[in-house]
Amino acid sequence: MMKFLRSLLRKEEEVAGGEQMKVFVGLGNPGRQYEETRHNIGFMVIDELADKWSIPLTQSKFKGIFGQGMVNGEKVLLVKPLTYMNLSGECVRPLLDFYKLDVEDLVVIYDDLDLPAGKLRLRQKGSAGGHNGIKSLIQHLQTQNFNRIRMGIDRPKNGPSISDYVLGKFHTEERPAIDDSIKKAADACEESLSTDFLQVMNSFNR
Repeated sequence: MMKFLRSLLRKEEEVAGGEQMKVFVGLGNPGRQYEETRHNIGFMVIDELADKWSIPLTQSKFKGIFGQGMVNGEKVLLVKPLTYMNLSGECVRPLLDFYKLDVEDLVVIYDDLDLPAGKLRLRQKGSAGGHNGIKSLIQHLQTQNFNRIRMGIDRPKNGPSISDYVLGKFHTEERPAIDDSIKKAADACEESLSTDFLQVMNSFNR
């Protein structure tokens, strides 16, 4: 029995090893209480991509849920870490290692307080900027050089703390701009499959 299991594992690793694949990771927190909150806009983009590309998120491994598929002839992996935001790197690093992927194959999508709600900003590198999910990724990937799509959620004008604000839901009047930004982020992800990310960045940052 053990010999059979080792054989299966070997075959799985052979299939995984060295594949050319693009990995799209949306950051957020698992659990119903966090659904549709500002901090989970990365998850919302992954849901948009899963629907757009007909890739069900049914696999569970590496402290996350994910789905694999083919889009325009390219293999893609859609990922939602289930580690909670502050430990996102604990999901992404093992996943890249298992599939023997380079950090250049990665695109991370996450919320950004320093951008107006509905605004996108694509970058190829940079510091965490106070974002704990990105801080965890930088720690585990041991580099700041990875593609990212920052999703503007604006800062609270007054009243709620930052923590309460990012864990709160978007106001009704914000939703049209947010929904539009989610669709644009999905479009940017799709364009990155056939176009160098720098060119995608120049196009969507206008």
